[in-house]
Amino acid sequence: MTLLSPSRLAALLLCGGAATLAHAETWEVRMLNRGPHGPMAYEPEFVRAAPGDTIRFVAASSGHDAVSIDGMAPAGATPFRGKVNQEIAVTLTEPGLYGVKCLPHYAMGMVMLIQVGEAPLSALAVPEAVPPQAQQRFQAIVARAQAGAK
Repeated sequence: MTLLSPSRLAALLLCGGAATLAHAETWEVRMLNRGPHGPMAYEPEFVRAAPGDTIRFVAASSGHDAVSIDGMAPAGATPFRGKVNQEIAVTLTEPGLYGVKCLPHYAMGMVMLIQVGEAPLSALAVPEAVPPQAQQRFQAIVARAQAGAK
């Protein structure tokens, strides 16, 4: 049996990590005044991504941003906050469910959901502080995502 030196082992691990990142995808999400399911929408409203994938939020209509929702991200996830009318790219490394809001239109229900890895949609916990229209939109997003997975 051949043992690897610590430096060779580290090099192999780094190469393996680089190969994983090389296969990461970039998903484009457009921020819109009207989407297929109503006004003030992200398109797509649901993304099923792998750890290490990047979500690129594009201001296709003016007046929108992308902000992580407090209490709707996995432990260890880094919160993000885009600026109105500006693109933001976020690489998500922690498996779990991520809620995203448009701050100017949050009360109108402009939210989306990102599933990173194999986190079950049934595990989605929407905090009580989320506005009613946003809560309803999350329920609709999950229902459509589950229907599409069958």
